[in-house]
Amino acid sequence: MTTVAEQVGAYLARLGVGHAFGVVGSGNFVVTNALREAGVPFIAARHEGGAATMADAYSRMSGQVSVLSLHQGCGLTNAGTGIAEAAKSRTPMVVLAAEAAAHQVHSNFAMDQSGFAGALGAEAERVHSAESALADTLRAYRKALRDRRTVVLNLPLDLQAAVAVGAIPQLGVDPCPEIVPTQDELEPLIAAISRSERPVFLAGRGARGAKREIASLAQATGALLATSAVAKGLFNDDDFSLGISGGFASPLSAELISNADLIVAFGCALNMWTTRHGKLIGPDTVVAQVDVEDSALAAHRPVDIPILGSSAAVAKALLEGCGDREKLRYRTRDVQERIAASARWDQTSTEVLGSHGQSVDPRELSREINRILPAERIVSIDSGNFMGYPSQYFDVPDEFGFCFTQAFQSIGLGLYTAIGSAVAQPSRMPVLGTGDGGFLMAVQELETAVRLKLPLVVVVYNDAAYSAEVHHFGREQDLTTVTFPDTDIAAIARGFGAQGFTVRSTDDLAPLREWVASNPDGPMVIDAKIADDGGSWWLAEAFKGH
Repeated sequence: MTTVAEQVGAYLARLGVGHAFGVVGSGNFVVTNALREAGVPFIAARHEGGAATMADAYSRMSGQVSVLSLHQGCGLTNAGTGIAEAAKSRTPMVVLAAEAAAHQVHSNFAMDQSGFAGALGAEAERVHSAESALADTLRAYRKALRDRRTVVLNLPLDLQAAVAVGAIPQLGVDPCPEIVPTQDELEPLIAAISRSERPVFLAGRGARGAKREIASLAQATGALLATSAVAKGLFNDDDFSLGISGGFASPLSAELISNADLIVAFGCALNMWTTRHGKLIGPDTVVAQVDVEDSALAAHRPVDIPILGSSAAVAKALLEGCGDREKLRYRTRDVQERIAASARWDQTSTEVLGSHGQSVDPRELSREINRILPAERIVSIDSGNFMGYPSQYFDVPDEFGFCFTQAFQSIGLGLYTAIGSAVAQPSRMPVLGTGDGGFLMAVQELETAVRLKLPLVVVVYNDAAYSAEVHHFGREQDLTTVTFPDTDIAAIARGFGAQGFTVRSTDDLAPLREWVASNPDGPMVIDAKIADDGGSWWLAEAFKGH
């Protein structure tokens, strides 16, 4: 006899979910084992919040729908921040949430789980009956895959135990087809490109599958290339790539973007982070935005030319329409030489911070770690004052080498992100840049990384503070609530079974070189005592949005 819980788990496996994460309790025990028995790998986290962001990061870096498995009530609420992050990022993810039965109104676990999911920005679905279980599961999966949504599929306990009805169909679900605008719809953008002398193409996460088409269009139309933070690495091999646009941008990249007379955003939200609150867009700059959803067009700022369409399809059609209008435009030899010489932050001269043997300049630290680590890596970033350093100083091989879970602006998601990313890209060395505050929020999942034998490099930029608040409010304020005694994070790491050492200057990084050369099978935590930077270069811009 097959139960509904077993049928739901087996059906999701048949539909093609890639990996499952969670914390197992009585309510999700059967469905989780059904997933595993059907061939879906499962990773047990130490906290539901960690499992949620692991699943989110896995989906972002693998391109597959992930599964998060949770106990009813408190299991779901514990995962709330991670689910909200995934929902804001439009991560295709199915959250299997056990739910108290309708008659269990006095259960300690009873709550409005659908209302909670909606408050987080996720889509709420439910298995309504044994007869509808297959259709309900298919609906949730289709919404996750085709609409790129985080879907909470509630599984009432009484229905989980019911006898399943019907056989699992041999049915696949294809992604949404490309949306191709008409020639008339594209003509305003074709004309704008023709008139432009300094075009910049800006790609976001929605353009990650359109690298070849956008790069070819940029070459043909003389446009420079840039990305939002979540798409870092997309145009690594292009001599006219400016890297990340927005608060993380180098001075040269910011200058060239702000001087553009046309900006075309492909699958990019054009939010305050990517545009520096609009300062990177000149008053006379023509702005075009390409997206697959009407609701995304002009959602964050006015745009002159909104185009509903898939990034790859639009870029390909534009290339055909602009093919006979080729000019150098922004792709001059002078611009190419300037980009080669100083588009990166590690090419930008900065004042040396810190005192040798006491604290290390976070930029010098990041530069040297970048030299030591292998090129095949996947970098994850936590949130905080430090975050610009690993984001800009750590190179990545391509757009699937950088995971940036920052849509909800929560600190503490970095370690979870790094684990999920590592599972998605097992051939690459996982690297995490985190602050002491965020790392200590998530430290229980270091045991998960040890258990999985991940060769994870954790760089803790440790200044014993929530330093974003320190620098925002200033030293003249009472900072007791956001500063802390120095913590021996390396010792804590060793207590979890990882390796760990302390860095006060770049001379202290010898253990990292040895570890990298040793074919490691466990995490290495670097407790870097960093110098006070007075507030990182992007921080003042960030707080203007608060």
